[in-house]
Amino acid sequence: MLSRVANSIYWMCRYIERAENVARFISVNLNLLLDMPAEGGKQWEPLVAITGDQKFFEDNYNEYSKESVINFLTFDRRYFNSIVRCLALARENARSIREIISSEMWEHLNNFYLEMADSRHHAMAFKDPHKFFKIIQMRSHLFTGLLDSTMSHGEAWHFARMGMMLERADKTSRILDVKYFMLLPQVDMVNTPVDNIQWTAVLKSASAFEMFRKEHHLITPRLVAGFLILDKNFPRSIRHCVNNAQASLHRIMSGSTSGSGGSTSAEKLLGRLAADLKYTDIEDVVNEGMHQYLDRLQTRINQIDGAVGTTFFNIKHLFETKASQQQKGSLNP
Repeated sequence: MLSRVANSIYWMCRYIERAENVARFISVNLNLLLDMPAEGGKQWEPLVAITGDQKFFEDNYNEYSKESVINFLTFDRRYFNSIVRCLALARENARSIREIISSEMWEHLNNFYLEMADSRHHAMAFKDPHKFFKIIQMRSHLFTGLLDSTMSHGEAWHFARMGMMLERADKTSRILDVKYFMLLPQVDMVNTPVDNIQWTAVLKSASAFEMFRKEHHLITPRLVAGFLILDKNFPRSIRHCVNNAQASLHRIMSGSTSGSGGSTSAEKLLGRLAADLKYTDIEDVVNEGMHQYLDRLQTRINQIDGAVGTTFFNIKHLFETKASQQQKGSLNP
């Protein structure tokens, strides 16, 4: 497969997953606000804090209000991780590989972008945000379903799944980080009824509440974190995502004429992370500190992504610049 094609399908799916998960971040906050008193920007600043782009936000917005943060994370095309910007980039990648993906995938993604980019729909994000961000999640689920049901599960599909799984693992860790940042100024609320409400909201925002309750009777920080990080069966847990990404990478390498028997940096880094997650328990996470563990995990996932780019996409002179721009989200549609 051409590196250009592999690069495009990998990033197309990462951007779709990223758009969905930004919607999930906002849903976490909206769910928490239903049960917690509003305190100015204190309830909205954490959403920007976990992106690491506070400076960019503060350079362009005056305050951490509901309207400012939703606009920044959803509609601001200047911000390379906003939902509309991610959908634009996903659509541009899909346009370049229309001969590889199915027509149903292209039509759905094109309509998805046009719907979100239409200013007539922007009012819904502020009038009925729960419904608006749920629509984004459902549109993303439909795209994933079309990917699985209308595209041959060959090399291109495995690049798509690998990109999607790495993005999902990273963003599940950030959904947990939303909870961490929400509690920073309220340490005295740990283990209180309000704390339990917050953990329930996190589970619901990861579509994990029902599956969690099938396995556990009580909602505690350790059980919730263990479920979202280490459960091997739940499809949005970090361990499950990393295992699926590793399986797809193995299939790609086994079908490659230049396969190196597991010696590429991408295989090594992904294999080590999968092994660490397999033999880690929640006590290890708690002893290190959840935020510190998640931060280190995000760094490792970024390193894997860089290794995938170096191994498969960075053909000198021709594709190196484009791959770098894609990773920074800086390509204009």
